[in-house]
Amino acid sequence: MGLFTKDIKTMDDLLLHGLQDIYYAEEQITKALPKMIDKATNRDLATGLKNHLEETNKQIERLEKVFEKLGQSPSGTQCPAIDGIIKEADETAGEIEDKTVLDAALVANAQAVEHYEICRYGTLIAWAEELGHDDIVRFLTTNLNEEKAANAKLNTVALRKGVNKKASTSA
Repeated sequence: MGLFTKDIKTMDDLLLHGLQDIYYAEEQITKALPKMIDKATNRDLATGLKNHLEETNKQIERLEKVFEKLGQSPSGTQCPAIDGIIKEADETAGEIEDKTVLDAALVANAQAVEHYEICRYGTLIAWAEELGHDDIVRFLTTNLNEEKAANAKLNTVALRKGVNKKASTSA
């Protein structure tokens, strides 16, 4: 099922579909993060990914509350975008032998995921506000703020903690 399907007739339908999309995405991310953690050799990167895995589980719980407030059962709908981002990350990580270069790739791949989530949550918040669903906006905003913070931490690991520098000087 694509984003725009025959099942979507109203803005409420669109909001629900978007919530199902991000719910699915968050669940896929909880499956992908442990693999990234195992491959990370930079301590700050591994720690950051572990912390974000815990955060992601809390984000899923918040999304379940959002579904509940809307009188819906929590469910996901397949999201080809997040599946593609994760697939590309897996393929890239599998091709890189140098661990310092791999760490730089892991940061970039994690940021691609964060940027996707930031985009989705921002849109969902705008739709929920427009539809008067103020009771769910705070849950979505908390998730959005965590995604933005995770992205900022990844920037720090890449730039200030030396991941990119080490990768650029690798043989």
